[in-house]
Amino acid sequence: MKRLLYPLLGASLITIVPFLLTFEKGQDIVRGLFGFGYFAILLIFIALKSVTFNSSVKEILKYVALGVLVALLVSLAFIDLLNLLHEKNFELGIYALVPFFTSLFALVMVSKISGFGVRGISFILFVSLMTHLAFKNFYPSQPLLQMPLVDYLTRSIPKENRQILSEEFKAKYNVTDSVTISKNFIDFSKTNVLVLVESFGIPVSEELFEKQLQIFKDLKCSVGVHARMYSRTRTAEREDWIYQVTKDSLRNKDTLFLPKVFDSLGVKTIFLSGGDSSEHWRFRYIHNVGFKEVYFKESFGNLKEVSDSLIAFKIDSLLQDSLQKFISWTTRDTQFPMQVSSVEELEKLYFEKLNRTLKRLALIAKRFPDVRFIVQGDHEPILSPLEFQKRFYKRFVPYLILN
Repeated sequence: MKRLLYPLLGASLITIVPFLLTFEKGQDIVRGLFGFGYFAILLIFIALKSVTFNSSVKEILKYVALGVLVALLVSLAFIDLLNLLHEKNFELGIYALVPFFTSLFALVMVSKISGFGVRGISFILFVSLMTHLAFKNFYPSQPLLQMPLVDYLTRSIPKENRQILSEEFKAKYNVTDSVTISKNFIDFSKTNVLVLVESFGIPVSEELFEKQLQIFKDLKCSVGVHARMYSRTRTAEREDWIYQVTKDSLRNKDTLFLPKVFDSLGVKTIFLSGGDSSEHWRFRYIHNVGFKEVYFKESFGNLKEVSDSLIAFKIDSLLQDSLQKFISWTTRDTQFPMQVSSVEELEKLYFEKLNRTLKRLALIAKRFPDVRFIVQGDHEPILSPLEFQKRFYKRFVPYLILN
């Protein structure tokens, strides 16, 4: 057990100490619990240290290799520190000593234990990486692994203009960095329909964005832009349903979602999506957040595909009576990947599908002027080819308040 626990503790020590030493109240930095690179180096260091060679030349080479591993460990810790200081805009100063001390403590910690073989190390690292990726899918704000070299290479890449909205754009539209928009525009006196549009981002071409907005020109429409924290549909759904986040005396978070609020008021709560209930593990959380009536692909029989048009027709029928409702719909027609052979074909197909969905929404909103519609994008087309992604701003999505 020690053979695995001690390298984990050592990797965690090197990762967490600089974070704690530079901690500031209110900071919003996503950081792993232990460095993947440190963990790998420590495992290899222990394994190599445990090997004894009969040849003096091989023994010398072993110690040279151990020295190289120590240098790599300190260098990686130093890179991680630089990443952290860069993010906080701190000077290096006395912090430069931290990687040496943390690396030394980690090496002392593992100096008396025996190591795994090559296969064992490979298996442990593979399982660690897979666990990290699986965990990140459920808890994106708290990754298991920290990868300093990847972070360094990422921040070394020149920033693109599409990461920052122009001042002219900001002056024209209501731009906010808040991720929670819905609760600010919910009308508790009427039926509300929240629509999360798949891959609906802000085109870098303002002319193209204006053209999309023309779809709603005959409606009372308020347009804005806000930032998404993560490029995940499931996370966007939860952000849009947030009503209130509270913390107890132990600083444990408790989130109250809009469907729960409406359900407690006796309002019918409905969720619709043309995908299978297993997609994004929705069958696990849709009812938990307060939705009492749900429609997934399987709700429409044995259809091969449930399009946005079909869901729009269903929403139209749900709005026929005067009973107050809270409806949430996550669209699917613009979901990637799309089967095309070029970026030009992709652009044409994407906007055809997107505009078709938006036109359906405009028609329903026009038919039911007493219903509040809150339309938002979940993220830019993040799963599309890179060349196509470059035609959209990063993180920013539009929101439209209809009626």
